[in-house]
Amino acid sequence: MAHYEELSSGIGARMADDLAHRRPSPYAFDEAKALRRRDNPHDAANVWRPAFVRDADKILNCPYYNRYSDKTQVFSLYKNDDITRRSLHVQLVSRIARTLGRALGLNTGLIEAIALGHDIGHTPFGHTGERFLDALFYAHTGLHFAHNLHSVRVLDEIFPLNLCLQTLDGIAAHNGELELGEYHPAPLEGFAAFDAQMRACRADTQNVKKLVPCTLEGCVVRICDIIAYLGKDRHDAQTSKAVARETFADAGIGTINAEIVNNLMVNLLENSYHQPFLRLDEAHFAALRAAKEDNYRLIYRSEEVQSADETVRAMMEQLYERLLADLEKGNASSPVFRHHIAYLQKPYYAKHRALPYPETEKNQIVTDYIASMTDDYFVDLYAYLFPKSSLKLQYVGYFDERREA
Repeated sequence: MAHYEELSSGIGARMADDLAHRRPSPYAFDEAKALRRRDNPHDAANVWRPAFVRDADKILNCPYYNRYSDKTQVFSLYKNDDITRRSLHVQLVSRIARTLGRALGLNTGLIEAIALGHDIGHTPFGHTGERFLDALFYAHTGLHFAHNLHSVRVLDEIFPLNLCLQTLDGIAAHNGELELGEYHPAPLEGFAAFDAQMRACRADTQNVKKLVPCTLEGCVVRICDIIAYLGKDRHDAQTSKAVARETFADAGIGTINAEIVNNLMVNLLENSYHQPFLRLDEAHFAALRAAKEDNYRLIYRSEEVQSADETVRAMMEQLYERLLADLEKGNASSPVFRHHIAYLQKPYYAKHRALPYPETEKNQIVTDYIASMTDDYFVDLYAYLFPKSSLKLQYVGYFDERREA
């Protein structure tokens, strides 16, 4: 039987009174302290469009935002409108994080901006594509690719949107694969310190694991990234018929999405209300870790999820080398010029870049291009460039027997 925890009467009463009197948390980020890389009067906050509302608007209107809708969350190669794509995941993170942030009295504008932008640098084919692109980029440059770092690159360099430091930092440090029982913000002095962090992370991926958001709002998005996918990925696994519902054990927070989201949020509120940290109690943190390991064992490492990995890897290697060769030869008919570089040379963005995009290091251009691709675009581009290749990716169709079994 489903079990939904409820907020204690004491915390509930405090929260109701604070909301009624519009008393924010003393640890909410003050918008007046928001920092932008460039002093542009057009970006100045006003009474109806404060700093982080502007950031959220910028992210929503970023040309790459649309591409969330055809990027894998967990299950690739499914023609199924009921399976989560990265666009829905981002919306779920935003919704859950804003609900939690409002209840805690935090800055929900900052929370929304971080949540909407946190995965915009993700590759096609989810974390599988990310691993393969990282390996290729590192082999050619000695530098690493990580989707959270690339999300910052998309919003700060590829499209120089002049977002606030606090938004970019929350995006960079959102890593939902690294759960903590307690989250404490880490102070960040300014853009120089942030840029140094990004360079260190590209040089050594161990530094990515050390990133901690500089605001409590960033910490909210980080833990809500886990909350948003933990149960939803199970729902998608059942929809795809990869696993059955009864496979998942109840570690204390329930087994279905609604239970998991509710029970983790309630516990966070109980242990974090108007505190300078976010905390789960020991039992709920242990349950979260156990549920996450269940997901890895039954979903993420399953044959169903990994069945096409080697094909994707081989295709990505061939695409990378072909596109790099086209750049080195100056082959203007190549899609890397026609579909990517030309697309990024629109005057509005070009005039704000420190370096003209065509002068970017060639491996970085190839990596930018591949990371920007949706799953379907990747498949179509490969077929266009390698029409005689034996490598094929097989989609599960709407009337495939595997689905109807």
